[in-house]
Amino acid sequence: MSPPCEYEPTPFGHEMRRHFSFKPGYRNLNHGSFGASPVAIRNKANELRDECEATPCPFIKYRFPELLDESRAAMSDFLGVPESTIVFVQNATTGVNTVMRNMVWSSDGKDEILQLDVIYGACGKTTSYVCEASGDRVRTREIGFIHPVSDSEMVAAFRKAIETSRTEGYRPRIAIFDTISSNPGLRLPFEELTALCRSEGVLSLIDAAHGIGQIDLNLSSLDPDFLVSNCHKWLFTPRSCAVFYVPERNQAMMRSTIPTSHGFVPRSTGKESCVSPVQKKTDFVFNFEYVGTADNLSFLTVPEAIRWRQRVCGGETKIRDYCIQLSRQGGQRVADILGTVILDNATHTSTDCCMVNILLPIGKPTSGDGSLVKQKGKPDTTVTEWMQQTLIKSCNTYMPVFPFQGSWWVRLSGQVYLEISDFDWAGWTLKDLCKQLQEEESDHRM
Repeated sequence: MSPPCEYEPTPFGHEMRRHFSFKPGYRNLNHGSFGASPVAIRNKANELRDECEATPCPFIKYRFPELLDESRAAMSDFLGVPESTIVFVQNATTGVNTVMRNMVWSSDGKDEILQLDVIYGACGKTTSYVCEASGDRVRTREIGFIHPVSDSEMVAAFRKAIETSRTEGYRPRIAIFDTISSNPGLRLPFEELTALCRSEGVLSLIDAAHGIGQIDLNLSSLDPDFLVSNCHKWLFTPRSCAVFYVPERNQAMMRSTIPTSHGFVPRSTGKESCVSPVQKKTDFVFNFEYVGTADNLSFLTVPEAIRWRQRVCGGETKIRDYCIQLSRQGGQRVADILGTVILDNATHTSTDCCMVNILLPIGKPTSGDGSLVKQKGKPDTTVTEWMQQTLIKSCNTYMPVFPFQGSWWVRLSGQVYLEISDFDWAGWTLKDLCKQLQEEESDHRM
């Protein structure tokens, strides 16, 4: 039998698995963390890698920039913005760090960074580091909620935080928020928050790690000040690849890449640009074109990923509709099996994405992830680690388990290679796992 065509239109569900490389029996219910790339797109990356190894210097110095421009052009068309505003970085955390570490803070110590309580952990640590490294010239102001909340409540709280900051004599300089938060996986009203920042004169930094390929992103109408989104999660490129969008009005602020490399132009030189007349690229684009030697061939697979999604899956709308509907219906099936609930607001905007969070029927966390599972003859471990490790070793799967607002939750992802039966299986697997956990703790107390 000949192998299936890599670009053959394929029905969603288990038949789609033949385009991926999952080992037999493995159920990838956690697409959200690290993504999964189809074989055809990885083959394209491997072809480019072979080309690079055949002629390393010509490829890296001349061929790579040409192909990178093709990827930037494909991405600019995909997001509806000028090509001059698009560059690539390795991941969303790198993009967030690039923005935060290029900010110049006022010397009076009155600048503030606004952030939500569901900020991604690495980004929260980034803002903490920036405050520390600045010598306390800037501080964070966290906006907290009892989730889930309505979009209007979140926007109102954000507006109130801006007003309070100014009333207290501070200066809200930049706000960081997600399109879809990580744990829990909730769609946020990022469109309204971006508009609010614009009207209030606060810079908007959107951590869209879970954005591109999962929800519709038209950046020309959204008009954020900065946005970074992982392509290796929901767009299907190989790891790691993220698009970094900076409108031309803000590009002069992004003085350095991370790490600083050949494209940096020191002000002390008096030069306006280090770009040769032959290249005719802006300082911003040239700065991000080569940031030291790294395996960035995944950046070049963006056109292939977009093409594959169109030919095999039928396009973005079809993918989005299937995955969002599957995560909602599948999440409810899991909640019904467990006898619990999904995390959602009254208008269901929080679940208007491809991830869903289900309450687990187990005890309350003591503090953070500090609840320990006592095991006879084995080291104590956290509930999160016990459940996730057991899922890997005994169930041939992985599901993120995390404490949130005094309860334990699991986050599942809808994807084109999954179907409702996978969520049924997940529900009964989790039910059995919760029972095992309770028995483990009961045995220890005896």
